[in-house]
Amino acid sequence: MTDYQADLFVIGAGSGGVRAARIAANLGARSMIAEEFRIGGTCVIRGCVPKKLYVYASRFAEEFEQARAFGWKLPQQPEFDWPKLVAAKEAEISRLSNIYETNLRKAGVEIFEERAEILGPHEVRLIRSGRVISARHILVATGGGPTFLRDIEGIEHAIGSNEIFDLETFPRRLAVVGSGYIAVEFASIFARLGAQVTLLFRASNVLRGFDGALREGLREAFVAAGIDQRPGVLPTAIARTGSSFRLRLSDGGDLDVDRVLFATGRAPHTQGLGLEQAGVALDAAGAVKVDGYGASTVASIHAVGDVTNRVNLTPVAIREGHLLAERLFGGGVAQVDYDLIPTAVFTTPELGTVGLGEAQAREKFRCVDIYQTSFRPMKATLAGGPDRIVMKIVVDGDSDRVLGVHVLGDDAGEMAQLLAISLRLGAKKADFDATMALHPSAAEELVTLRTRTARFVREDV
Repeated sequence: MTDYQADLFVIGAGSGGVRAARIAANLGARSMIAEEFRIGGTCVIRGCVPKKLYVYASRFAEEFEQARAFGWKLPQQPEFDWPKLVAAKEAEISRLSNIYETNLRKAGVEIFEERAEILGPHEVRLIRSGRVISARHILVATGGGPTFLRDIEGIEHAIGSNEIFDLETFPRRLAVVGSGYIAVEFASIFARLGAQVTLLFRASNVLRGFDGALREGLREAFVAAGIDQRPGVLPTAIARTGSSFRLRLSDGGDLDVDRVLFATGRAPHTQGLGLEQAGVALDAAGAVKVDGYGASTVASIHAVGDVTNRVNLTPVAIREGHLLAERLFGGGVAQVDYDLIPTAVFTTPELGTVGLGEAQAREKFRCVDIYQTSFRPMKATLAGGPDRIVMKIVVDGDSDRVLGVHVLGDDAGEMAQLLAISLRLGAKKADFDATMALHPSAAEELVTLRTRTARFVREDV
C-alpha cells in the first residue's frame, strides 16, 4: 500500500489491538503488533477470563450444600485446593493466549514480543532489539492497569487485581479496598472460597453508577454472605506483622489480614510510550484523546480500548478495533455506538443491566414509570437460604419505551445480553407484556411484571 515498512503498527496485543491487527491484515494491509507481556491483554491474562473461572469456583461451596436438599449425599466434606485452581487457570489462559497468537500469524500479522515506543507520527522503536519501524498508521491499544492510593504509608505491601490471581497461598483473611465492580467481584469470590473478607470503601454503598435497587440488593446479599462492609472507612497505613499485615483505619480501628487488595480504579497505560513527544494529546487521567473514529490529535496515530478511558469493556475495545481497521483499510465509515451496552458484574448474586437506571432516567425524561419485583428463586424453595432475585424495568411513561432493565440474581448477565437486543429495537413495555412467559423460569417475571410500583413526573419539563 505504501513505502512504509508497515501499514498498521499496533502497540498492545489485547482484545482491541489483536482485532484491529487481524482485520487490517485481512483487508490487505501489512500489519505488525508488539506486546511486552503476554498476548491476550487484560481480559485473557489478568481480567475477564480468569475472573470468571474463579467465580465458577467460588459458587461450588454453596451448590454442594444445596445439593443435600435435593437428595444428594456427599461422601465427605468437600475441600478447596487453591493451588489446583491457580494452575488450572494458568493452563486455560495459556491456551487462549496461544490461540490469539496463532490467529494473528494465520492472518499474516508480524508479532514482536517486546515493548514498543513511539518516536514520531510514523515511527516506533522496539526497545529490546532497538529496531526502528516506519508505519503509515500507529495504533495504541495498551489498555490500563490498577491504581493505588499512594499517600498511604506501607502501600507497597498491597496488591492489585493483577497479582490476586496468582498468590502462592490462599488468604484466609482478605481486605479489599474499593467499591467498584472489580472490588465487589473479588470480595464475593474470596468470601465464597472461604476467606474472611472485609470490604473498605469511601462511598456510602457499593457500585456507584448502577441502579439503586441492585446496589441495595447486593449490599444485603453481602451481609448474608458474611462480608464485612465498612462504608466510609479506608486504610491510612499498612504494616507487615510477620507473614500478615495490620491496617490502621480511618475510623481509628485496626484490622489484621493476610492480604490487602486495592481495587480503587484503573489508569490508562500511556506512560513511557512517547505519545506526548509525538504530539498526541492526553486528558487529565492520562488517556489518549480520540474522536468518534479513534483518531488522536495526530492524524496517523490512533487509540482504542481502555487506553482511551471511554467505556472500558472488552467487547467495546474489540468493536473499536474492528471499525478502526475497516475505516483505515476498507473504506468503512461506521462509528461505535456506545448506547445500550449490556453490563454484568460477576458477584454472587450477579448483576445484569442494560440501559438507564432509575436516577438517570428521571434526569432525562419527563415521566418515568418503574416496575420492580423481588422474589425467592425456585431453587431456594428446597435449598433454603436468604437468596433473592431483584428485577427492575424502567419505562418512559410518555412513550411506553423501555429505557432500562436491571437484574440481580442467577444468570443476570445472560439475561442482560438478550435484553439488550430488545432495547436496541426500541421495545415498549407493551411488547414485554405481550410476550409469552417461559415457565418455570426467573426471566418470565420480566414479561409478567404488570403492576407499576412507582411513577415520577418532572414538573419543570
